[in-house]
Amino acid sequence: MDLHEALYTTRAMRRVKKDPIPLDVQARILDAAIHAPSGGNQQNWRFLLLDDPAKRAALAPLYQHAMGELWKTVYKPQLEAAAADPDAPESVQMLKVQRSAQWLADHFEDVPLYLFPFSQYDPTGGSIYPAVWSAMLAARAEGIGSCLTALLQFFHPDETFEILGVPADEGWILSGTVSFGYPTGTWGVGARVPAHRVSYRNTWGADIGFTVDQPLWPG
Repeated sequence: MDLHEALYTTRAMRRVKKDPIPLDVQARILDAAIHAPSGGNQQNWRFLLLDDPAKRAALAPLYQHAMGELWKTVYKPQLEAAAADPDAPESVQMLKVQRSAQWLADHFEDVPLYLFPFSQYDPTGGSIYPAVWSAMLAARAEGIGSCLTALLQFFHPDETFEILGVPADEGWILSGTVSFGYPTGTWGVGARVPAHRVSYRNTWGADIGFTVDQPLWPG
């Protein structure tokens, strides 16, 4: 797969099939992850793959509760605005994202594979998230959809550690939950605010010096 195709089409793919992901594919995904940049080459990370049905079932109600809390807090203003004007473009997009995210919550235990990345004594994420993104890009090259979420680490970290058997006294920090599965939908370039509208040059608020009205891939 062309690198730019992977970069432009690797987006949150939450709706996936129950089909298991072969071990050789999982190996290629994690091998790509551990070759990502690591601060000082310390590699102070651990990666836990979860495909145990019982543990997925144990985590599912925690994730579902966390999703409900997210809708009532962080996204409450956007959802209220979308309900007030459902036909507005931003409302359509918001409700689409909500349906997709809720699908993952409702079907949490049906997703065939999860990746739990951990960093040790490093809350910044500077070393772990490049590895996570490499794993997601590698999954895209295998035709596997992925989605990174932070719900469990924010709303239920202690319970998640207990279910996964993670030592609580060694400085490990849960840095996300990544779902993996063969997608039910199709790949495509996600809609984004253009780069020139969210970027500056030299000084905050200064013009970036170029305009990108449409994605530059494919050229």
